[in-house]
Amino acid sequence: MTYCLVEGVDALDRQPWDSDSPPWAPGRREEATLMEQAGAQPDKTWCLAEVDIFCDLSDQEMRVIADNAPMRTYAAGELLFSPHNPVETLFILKRGRVRVFRVSEDGRALTTAIITPGTIFGEMVLLGQSMYDNFAEALDEAVVCVMSRADVRRFLLADRRIAGRIAETLGHRLAEMEQRLTDSVFKSVSQRIASTLCTLTPDAPRGGVLSRGQQITLTHEQLAALVGTSRETATKVLGEFADRGLLRLGRGRIVVLDAAAMEAEAHEG
Repeated sequence: MTYCLVEGVDALDRQPWDSDSPPWAPGRREEATLMEQAGAQPDKTWCLAEVDIFCDLSDQEMRVIADNAPMRTYAAGELLFSPHNPVETLFILKRGRVRVFRVSEDGRALTTAIITPGTIFGEMVLLGQSMYDNFAEALDEAVVCVMSRADVRRFLLADRRIAGRIAETLGHRLAEMEQRLTDSVFKSVSQRIASTLCTLTPDAPRGGVLSRGQQITLTHEQLAALVGTSRETATKVLGEFADRGLLRLGRGRIVVLDAAAMEAEAHEG
């Protein structure tokens, strides 16, 4: 099965979607809403806490940046940006997961990155990162801090500590993207699924079987879109993993039980 946009990528920006919309379609989801910082989260630095690039900033420095990085929430399935809605904004992901992907002319989607909390991403040409041909989709409800181009230059790039860590982060992102592109060509579907599940369970120990497992909130259709295969094939592979005791399946969730075996599966062959 190939996900195909018959009317081209322009169709991704149309609403509402019909019943045959692709798995990344956001049209049936609720619109993004501004988070009430004063009520829901009185500590403005909450969004920046535990983000590596800010690790040695003082409380005062954190507050200054937080004042210029308002929080937003995006519903699961909603697009943060797309080729038809480009933004010159730096996103700092605090909660949730975001998938960055491209869509080919024949409608196939290729995931280039899975963004996890504490990570920066966005359409920031001044950082040497061009994403004008990319989509960013919230896999589940995502909370982000957003910074404008001017504020990034003023508060981040002007600080040599932060600027150096941003450069390092972007370097890792490029290496990860190249690895994903390589995997899409040379790895089997089962290897790609195992690799993706490992990526989504970063805190899982690599030593062996987990007592309670590491839960991933993800449907079979979402996982299929992440690895570039059909839902039927993804379901078949997950069933085989479950029969071998590597994971347990539930409604809208996957529980990894054996992290070491899953890691070995991702690199097998």
